[in-house]
Formats: sequence, structure tokens, C-alpha cells
Amino acid sequence: MVIDPNRRMSSHCPDEPISQYPESHWAEVDRLLCAYWSPEQIAWRLYEEQGYLISHEWIYQHVYQDKRMGGKLFDYLRCQKQRRKRYGVYTRRGKIPNQTMIDDRPACVESRSRIGDWEGDTIVGKGHKGVLISLVDRKSRYTLLGHSSTKAKDPVANEVVRCFKGQEDSCLTITYDNGREFSDHERMAKELGADIYFAHPYSSWERGTNENTNGLIRQFFPRKTSLLKVSEQSLQSTMDRLNHRPRKSLNYRTPHEVFCNSNTTLTVALTS
Repeated sequence: MVIDPNRRMSSHCPDEPISQYPESHWAEVDRLLCAYWSPEQIAWRLYEEQGYLISHEWIYQHVYQDKRMGGKLFDYLRCQKQRRKRYGVYTRRGKIPNQTMIDDRPACVESRSRIGDWEGDTIVGKGHKGVLISLVDRKSRYTLLGHSSTKAKDPVANEVVRCFKGQEDSCLTITYDNGREFSDHERMAKELGADIYFAHPYSSWERGTNENTNGLIRQFFPRKTSLLKVSEQSLQSTMDRLNHRPRKSLNYRTPHEVFCNSNTTLTVALTS
């Protein structure tokens, strides 16, 4: 499936009120909303796979109508929260021995020309107890998640290696921030056969893909949520939702489709 990026879908259809769409269409819209798809993602994939045009604006109207009637579809819309910018002095965090900085990273990583260049970070739970390890491929946005009860370097390194178990060939580079939890980078590099780089201190934009992905993950693990105990089922469910949801940045393909170089049908065939 290839979508022409120059084509624009109409965002407003005043001559097609919500009531004129068949119930089968709204049932499919509801199913995808409950899978945490955005109205824009739903509109594009329904059009590409089923040939049916239903604008994202009408999907929003459908959600708001449902909310007025006491429904819960609104709860599945992504919430944008303000994030505090972190300030400080690098020396307070300490320096990680034998770092290779992002300046020495191959140019092909910056260009997103291949699968296998990852960005990594941790998401801290309530009371700084429990962390998620997030790893995202720069080209496909394919996401892997791990869990550790602490930010100690050994368990974090163990979990990173576990995340790539069986697919080490798909890990060519990893770019981390300067968290001390990644101090065991030399062991990770050896066990994965990958090159590991570090962004500059307090330069989160150098790992923008990872930062954005962490925001998406927070929809399923909100701030002030305890991450001391997280089940493998919860991690897998979150990865499935992120990796099988179309992205505008991928021309409305899913991370799984790009990562695996495949095409799948994500919407149900609709009948009038």
C-alpha cells in the first residue's frame, strides 16, 4: 500500500452528516478508537483499505456525541500534556566512562536510510521506583519495551539485551541519553554486536524519535503510575498497539509493516 503524500483528504464534509454513515462503519470506527488509533489514522486506513471516505473531523464529532451521551470513546483519544524542560549541570549526573558521542555516529543513522538504528531511554515510575526501558528504531518507529525494578546499570543492560533476543541482527546501533543506567554500554555493545552512542547532555532533540515514543507510551503508563511491577502481558499489549497502529510519519503505514517490509489489512471490510 502506497499513499501519495501530496494528496490531501478533505477534513470537512458538511454534506455528509454523521447519521448518513451506516452503523457498520461506526462499529469499525469504534473498534479502532478503542485500539487507541487517532481519528486521522482511522480515516486514512479506512480509505486506503476499504475505499470509504469518512473524514477525521466527523470521527471527532462522533466521539464528542458519544461523550455527551455518557459514552467512553473520548477516553481513548490521546492527551497532550505539558512536559517540564529539564535544566541542570551535566556534572551533577556524572560522566559515563568510555562514551562514544553522537558526533561520531555514521551519517546513515541520521538519514534514517536503514533498519537497525535504535534510540533508547528509560521511563521512571512513581516515587522513582521501577522503570520501563524504551527502544525505538529510527526508520520504522518499531518499539521494544523492557522493565526493571531499578535503574541500576546491570539490570537495565540485562533487559536491553533481552529485548533484542533472537533479533540481534536488527540492532546495528543504539543512541542513548546520558543516564547512568546505561553505564554498562560496553557489555551491551559486545553482546548485541552493536555500536552504542550517546547524545549530548540535555539535548533531547538529538533523540527526538525516542522522546516522541515515550510520550505515546505514557498514554498506557501515565505519570504517577507505579512501575515497580509491570507484567509481560502489559508490555506486549502496549508494544502491539504502538507497532500495529499507522503513523502519519510513515505515510500511514505501521511500524511493523515498515520494520518487517510487509503489508497487512488493519480494517474490517465494510458493508453499507
